[in-house]
Amino acid sequence: MSEISTGMPAPDFCLPDADDETVCLAEQRGAYVVVYFYPRDNTSGCILEARSFSDAMEAFSRLNTPVFGISPDSTKSHRRFAEKQNLSVRLLSDPDHRAIEAYGAWVAKKLYGKEYMGVERSTFIVDPEGKVAAVWRKVKVKGHVDEVLKKLESLTIGV
Repeated sequence: MSEISTGMPAPDFCLPDADDETVCLAEQRGAYVVVYFYPRDNTSGCILEARSFSDAMEAFSRLNTPVFGISPDSTKSHRRFAEKQNLSVRLLSDPDHRAIEAYGAWVAKKLYGKEYMGVERSTFIVDPEGKVAAVWRKVKVKGHVDEVLKKLESLTIGV
């Protein structure tokens, strides 16, 4: 799979959320959409990222922009995670890694000298026509949501 970059069509996906309702990216046409990929529910970085997006949901709503967090975790895990952390961001389950791989977020990682496959923390803004408008790879959580909002605001001026 080639690297996803700005201007390319965003790979479509249909995935279940924490309530087992199917969300399809194609159904979001006409609006900007933020899609972020994260490794695992209830881990420190993922908690901080999900809370940060949840805390900013009012700002995303003002910009008519849905936000979807995607990980390989089950819908049941997402439900527990959202309840425990009081999250308002919508979490989608991708246990087969189809969307994760389509966006190039399923990568070889190393920990303590061992190599394994896992999710690279990544964020994408998809424009109203379904094209990738912005890409962040190897995301550092602190300050990231503010950066995404700032980019989104610059894209939506005059829209």
